[in-house]
Amino acid sequence: MKIIIKQPNKALGKAYLKQDVSRNQIKGFKDNLKTLFEKAEDADKKNEYEEHFKNIVSNFLTKTWYDGLYEINISQRKDLVIHNGKRSIDTIGVIIEAKRPSNTNEMVSVENINVRATHELILYYFNEREKNKNIEVKHLIACNLYNWFIFDENDFDKLFYRNQKFQKLYKTTIESGKDNPFFYSEAQKIIAEIKDDIHCVYFNFKDFETIAFNDSITDDEPLIDLYKILSPEHLLKKPFANDSNSLNKNFYNELLHILGLEEKPEGGKKLITRKVENKREEGSLLENTIQVIERKLELSNTKLTEIDLYSVALELCITWLNRILFLKLLEGQLIKYHNGNHEYNFLNTKIIKDFDELEELFFDVLAKTQESRTKSVNKKFGNIPYLNSSLFEPTQYEKDYVLISNLKDRFELPLHPNSVLKNHDEHKNTTALSTLGYLFEFLSAYNFSSDTGAKIQEDNKTIINAAVLGLIFEKING
Repeated sequence: MKIIIKQPNKALGKAYLKQDVSRNQIKGFKDNLKTLFEKAEDADKKNEYEEHFKNIVSNFLTKTWYDGLYEINISQRKDLVIHNGKRSIDTIGVIIEAKRPSNTNEMVSVENINVRATHELILYYFNEREKNKNIEVKHLIACNLYNWFIFDENDFDKLFYRNQKFQKLYKTTIESGKDNPFFYSEAQKIIAEIKDDIHCVYFNFKDFETIAFNDSITDDEPLIDLYKILSPEHLLKKPFANDSNSLNKNFYNELLHILGLEEKPEGGKKLITRKVENKREEGSLLENTIQVIERKLELSNTKLTEIDLYSVALELCITWLNRILFLKLLEGQLIKYHNGNHEYNFLNTKIIKDFDELEELFFDVLAKTQESRTKSVNKKFGNIPYLNSSLFEPTQYEKDYVLISNLKDRFELPLHPNSVLKNHDEHKNTTALSTLGYLFEFLSAYNFSSDTGAKIQEDNKTIINAAVLGLIFEKING
């Protein structure tokens, strides 16, 4: 059996590979990696026992990724395990065999997998499957602080667990009360006979030692894939922030608040509805729209039922929000394409001061080529391209009822209790903002850059992509 080495970027899922990481995440990783090097050197000089090195690995993983989220400890004579939850009673998701750096005889190498570390991992894996009936192991790792070999559980299942000789060996070991060294000795013979290769991710932290001790941030990008490969999102196969199957609840809840909507449980499901009367805010998009429609209906001596009024107003709000979020994605792409040039940032109250100017953006900018725009429009919105899209044509409801320019600019909306804006110094004491100002500030608190390649985000914003927005509209539309 030979090892087929994969680089970390070849093992990460395509979507996660494109995911940006924050500067805070990379800084924490560098700091903890530096600590790992320092502690490993000290422990080696003192000739510490192997248990000491295991604690260094455990502390490194805990402080960088897992603290308070997933339990890391020693379980039933296994060196280290990462659980699939916060408690030790949660199933084990990752099994780690940690060796001291000087113990090269028992450690996996690029040239040799048939060593004690592998034999131990196989036994631990069998114990999880047979004794604990655990089918939720995701990865197995052999490491010596510097060298890391990460195996996918599927390979252990196919190459070892389903191997009849290993099945017989494990049964004999358990039923006859044989000790672990017996299993390891026999495992070595079986592996020597296996013709199949095994794939694994391999890296050596020493290749990144210079970056870890370098205070400069200009050469940190090689750490991105390394950071991800040891994260819960990869090792435990957990959803990541921008997983298209994962809804960003904080973003979603605050967006509902700005719209004037809420989730209500009904018949085992959660339905999106208008807020109950005593919680309604006239500054929300929905209530602002309903007021304007009601006024127009009064003037034309026309009536709508409350349900129809809500449906029309909601449809209009969804149309406007759809345009705004589309433009936020466009803005993010323009900024990223122009190397972070924030002159392409146009969805803010400095550029668009009120609903009149937002309507101008919809119909006089995006719906027209630059040649057909007025001189004043081109002067103000010259960076924004023409979009040949029906999205920026007035809908029938807009023609029949109201345009976004009819909404009242003077209304203010209280911030959501858990608003993302409260994490920003300029809004720590803010209690309310104008409807449009709140929406723009809220959206600007997130990163809408396209996920064409992973970068380090200097502003530490949570990423929102088109897939996540699609999930949100799917829920709002029922």
